[in-house]
Amino acid sequence: MPLTPSVPQRPHPITRHGDTREDPYYWLMDRDNPEVLEHLSAENDFVASSLKHLAPLESQLYDEIKRRIEETDISVPVRRGAWWYFERTREGLNYPISCRVPVSANDSTPPVVDPLAAFADEQVILDENLEAQGHDFLSVGVLDVSPDDRWVAVGVDFDGDERHRVTVRPLLGDAPLSDSLEDVYYGFAWSRASDYFFYTRVDDAMRPWQVWRHRLGSAADEDMLVYQEDDAQFTVSVGRSRDDEVIVVSIASSTTTEVQYLAADQPTEALVVLEARRTGIEYGVEHLVTADGTRWWLKITNEDATDFRLLGRPVSHDTWRELVAHRPGTRIDGVDAFSTCLALSEREDGCATVRIVPLEPAEPFGTDLLERSWLVDGVDRPSTVSLGVNPTYDADSLRVSITSMVTPNFIADVDLVSHELLVRKRQIVRGGYDRDAYVTGRHWVTASDGQRIPVSIVARRDVVHQHDDGSISPVGPAPLLLYGYGSYEISIDPGFSSIRLSLLERGVIFAIAHVRGGGEMGRSWYEMGKLAQKPTTFSDFVAVAKDLVAGGWTEPQRLAIRGGSAGGLLMGAVMNLAPDLFKCVVAEVPFVDALTTMLDASLPLTVGEWEEWGDPDASATTYRTMKSYSPYDNVRATNDDGSVRVYPHLFAAGGLNDSRVGFWEPAKWVLRLRDANADNVAYLKTELGAGHGGPSGRYDAWHDEALILAFIISEIVA
Repeated sequence: MPLTPSVPQRPHPITRHGDTREDPYYWLMDRDNPEVLEHLSAENDFVASSLKHLAPLESQLYDEIKRRIEETDISVPVRRGAWWYFERTREGLNYPISCRVPVSANDSTPPVVDPLAAFADEQVILDENLEAQGHDFLSVGVLDVSPDDRWVAVGVDFDGDERHRVTVRPLLGDAPLSDSLEDVYYGFAWSRASDYFFYTRVDDAMRPWQVWRHRLGSAADEDMLVYQEDDAQFTVSVGRSRDDEVIVVSIASSTTTEVQYLAADQPTEALVVLEARRTGIEYGVEHLVTADGTRWWLKITNEDATDFRLLGRPVSHDTWRELVAHRPGTRIDGVDAFSTCLALSEREDGCATVRIVPLEPAEPFGTDLLERSWLVDGVDRPSTVSLGVNPTYDADSLRVSITSMVTPNFIADVDLVSHELLVRKRQIVRGGYDRDAYVTGRHWVTASDGQRIPVSIVARRDVVHQHDDGSISPVGPAPLLLYGYGSYEISIDPGFSSIRLSLLERGVIFAIAHVRGGGEMGRSWYEMGKLAQKPTTFSDFVAVAKDLVAGGWTEPQRLAIRGGSAGGLLMGAVMNLAPDLFKCVVAEVPFVDALTTMLDASLPLTVGEWEEWGDPDASATTYRTMKSYSPYDNVRATNDDGSVRVYPHLFAAGGLNDSRVGFWEPAKWVLRLRDANADNVAYLKTELGAGHGGPSGRYDAWHDEALILAFIISEIVA
């Protein structure tokens, strides 16, 4: 065996509320310390050496991943104005190529495009492969064509720290511009005349807090600060409404929203407050102009509506009226407005769907909105239906995306009159994928407090029974990978993955535990797994795992679990709660040093996260709650009965430039696990040139995934 990496312990006491914790690895937070980089490199070498016996399997898995993917492919063109926009990928190239072609004769039907050949009049907007030359990492955070079609704003990040350099490039033969802006965050909006654009910047804690206005053709030091949010719990974002009428600035914390706006054709005017922030009231808005020329604001809000309701009012009025009432159990995630309909993104019974609401010309917002609405049909159960890219405001059809865990994703246009679903493209799975060889279904687990937790499952048909009523049951214990997240009201929706087939083909069951803290079952599901109730997320996951074992789906020696970021916190917490329940764990960019991070307001995102986790510096109760589950603080050498505690085998991954979860969190955690017991197997792989999302190139990402899958398979598949 290779020598396990180690570093000196340097005591660092952290005292709050009369309690002192000793952190011997606190010094690893200093990325400028050469010892830190040496240690991370040593950990990477340790992984490579320790897992070199998996090289043949890793290579096989990489070949399987690559072989199933249509490497030279093209997206369905999307019309915006006088152009069709689409994206190409080419075999051997890491990154996509963004293109467009002119609309022919006002045709509303997407052109048939050849993945292997370009159109005669095809224009490349951005070839990310050329952009990435000379760099190990590339992320394009801004790519926005101006309304007059002459310019494209491009924001690139070569480090993974999510700070972009934005340049403006000509598309129709204009002379190049010298415009160049540094440290630009996500979010971007052109003025209607394409003479100005708006963008955001972050503060030292990586909080987007400023909106700036840039005049095309001017120097960056002439840019004007439009808005600055000084409350550290709030972040700002900027965008343009679908009808191109207004620039919208959203100022939001985890629980409170304020929207300000200005007319897109008056970019130098001051922002106007649409509705001032009120603590605990969230809302999102859309702007539209109805057939009679009336300008309307639409708003989804949680005011008097746990799962949100839809309100509307003419811009000239001050009083909102209810358009779609609160329906407990049906969460409205968003509203998109078009000239002839609204599209509500909804969530019911743990599944995402899209509801189309026609707008009648005579009375667009009558009292029967819900009655005349209809749902876009999904496939299987559970499935996921989501709104696709729809930049055209006057569309006669809407683009949607539909998938399930056995149905490859397909893109379709929904006719707004006939309701017909016209499939434009199906995900290609090379190698002869047989959908009927696999089974998907929903399994329900009862938690200790009586709540029923949904679990989405997919497996090979000979591994799982599917009954006439659609329910599923195991044939017998099998290797199983259980995935979880459970934070920020984020939903892990069931969808197809060609990469996952490498597990399924080897008899592995894949399951998603939709635990509380996520948003799968509505707002209350989220609220039952945050702040003081955060431990519910972890107990839910353990309950699911125990049920899968007790129900004959799997056995502890064949049960793997996986999660990333806040899902990595979940992994660390359940390892401490039930170390004997799992054989191995994959934790990617894991938020495992939660208490120390949330006590340090200078770190990225900390202050804005207090509404999710609580402020342990201000509250002794919050401090004790977080200390009770923070994975790094709860690693133990012995069990309650005094026996030696041996943890599941761990594969942890981090990113040196990660601005969301510090690279030191998994690094410290792995060391503490080894300190607790020399028999604990813990690997740490750190991307030294990337951030929260890992490698940027698709081939690099496939190599990383092949290694993780090889690790899982070697642990749970006989």
